[in-house]
Amino acid sequence: MLSLNEMEKTCGKLRERRRNELSRQLEKMAHRSQTWLPCFGILLVVLSLPSSLARVNSENRIKTAVFLSPKFVLGPGSVVDKYYMNIDFPTGHIALKSFNAEVVDEAGNPIPLHETYLHHWVVARVHQRKGVEVPTYSEKFGFHQSDLIMVRNSGPCENGLGQYFGLGSETRRTATHVPDPYGIEVGNPAEIPPGYEEKWMMNVHAIDTRGVEDRLGCTECRCDLYNVTMDEHGNPLRPDYVGGLHCCYDQTQCRLRDGFESTKRSLFMRYTVKYVDWDTSVVPVKIYIFDVTDTWKKVDDTTGLPTKHHCLVEYDVESFSSSGLTKDAYTDTKTVSLSLPTGGTVVYGVAHQHTGGIGSTLYGEDGRVICSSIPTYGEGKEAGNEAGYIVGMSTCYPNPGSVEISDWETLVLVSNYSREQRHTGVMGLFYILVADASPKSDSLLVSPVEKHEEMKVPIALWGVAFFGVAIAIAVVVAYRKSNERVDGYQSILV
Repeated sequence: MLSLNEMEKTCGKLRERRRNELSRQLEKMAHRSQTWLPCFGILLVVLSLPSSLARVNSENRIKTAVFLSPKFVLGPGSVVDKYYMNIDFPTGHIALKSFNAEVVDEAGNPIPLHETYLHHWVVARVHQRKGVEVPTYSEKFGFHQSDLIMVRNSGPCENGLGQYFGLGSETRRTATHVPDPYGIEVGNPAEIPPGYEEKWMMNVHAIDTRGVEDRLGCTECRCDLYNVTMDEHGNPLRPDYVGGLHCCYDQTQCRLRDGFESTKRSLFMRYTVKYVDWDTSVVPVKIYIFDVTDTWKKVDDTTGLPTKHHCLVEYDVESFSSSGLTKDAYTDTKTVSLSLPTGGTVVYGVAHQHTGGIGSTLYGEDGRVICSSIPTYGEGKEAGNEAGYIVGMSTCYPNPGSVEISDWETLVLVSNYSREQRHTGVMGLFYILVADASPKSDSLLVSPVEKHEEMKVPIALWGVAFFGVAIAIAVVVAYRKSNERVDGYQSILV
């Protein structure tokens, strides 16, 4: 027989052993619960969040393509004005979202404007007859032939300015993106005539100003600096034509400083196209390009009928000193009235001006501002910030439906230039994008690029979530009860 003391020692050892064993089991349960609980918590959070947080990247349908134009070679003072046919471009039925371009060298380095001045670049859409070969490039290429049909924008100019995109020295710092839910529809098979295919053309007009005698005069194509008396077609220039596009055409040469020597170099236009595949969520827009030199009149004084839209594209600005004006006439203001047969919602606007430009505004018939676009001048030497050059134009992105143009509404375009010095061959263009109608509901305002829609969670997933929560709760309850038993453990012996 064990003595009372021995029995108490034995019971004490058993209690200690059971307490240690139970503590180890509870520690394992607690560790598992700590692992499971965060997992189930994360699952619940993810399932309860809208897809705008969980799916924004996977729903981003924007595609980006970067291309190079054919090579062009420029030496000091030389000019290139090429029309490149069948340029690389995204294919298929798509919505264009932006188009940007810049001049680069063979290593891909951006070229500053004070070395190569980008007078302008334009990109046009064409329908080309299948099986017909066209030159890769040309000084001038006509679209009158039946093998090539130019698909013009919706602007009123009938003798030019039919491009889809186009800028100049301001290209690096001017926004071109089309806001959601809008897009420029191209590649629609229903719009391509039988036997034709859709192609794209680029015109590049660049002037190498390294070592030139008068850099501004060369960029403004002053005829005396190019020693030109005939245009690119061999026709004599008007006696009063002192500068402009007709004096700085392809392969002309601007006068260099005496003794200046440098090498030729190969350059490219690097252009970036952003687009999305076409679907019904995209709201199509029309491209309108207005020109302040348009000779259109609402009613002809002799016939009583509307005149045609004939756009001169360029004009000259006289300095206040040479024209006998006072400083009170510091600004040259040119104005033209226009109208559109079909109005709509304005979703984008931007002007195109040359050096000396101080801004352009498009007004509605009642005097309201549809869009005002102001130039940014560079302050340094690096590409995109060249001192004395327009390196960007401000753009307009009205809230959907906030800026409307009525059918046949008379618009007024105003282009302002400084008269501090004379400028030749300047431009006063204005681009706007117009949707046929305002979006009628919030659903149309959802971006077709980054969709933000609430995700419906399947019932089966909710079942898994609740099952996980139940397990987690059971573990916590068991843990708490076990703690109570350990803390309040009683001897079975009295």
